[in-house]
Amino acid sequence: MTVDPFTLLAILGMAVVTYLTRLSGLFLMSRITLPRRLATALDAVPAAVLMAVITPAALATGPAETLAAAVAAIAALRLPMLAVVAVGVAAAALFRAILG
Repeated sequence: MTVDPFTLLAILGMAVVTYLTRLSGLFLMSRITLPRRLATALDAVPAAVLMAVITPAALATGPAETLAAAVAAIAALRLPMLAVVAVGVAAAALFRAILG
């Protein structure tokens, strides 16, 4: 298998641009003081994105996944994000074993 040099160059170029975009965001945000409400809103973005990705799959696949998503949502009220993911995975496995 050979690698086309232009394809490799395009991939490397995209990687560099992606890395620079992330670094510039970190650099700019370290120089700006955000109002408290905006900082709170930005802190909620990762959870909102996670829910936007998980919810359609949880509701469209079957009852075991829907129940597991509900358990994870309840766990999210008290637990940190990594623990919520672990609880959701365990609940999905358990409900799949019970419901088939």
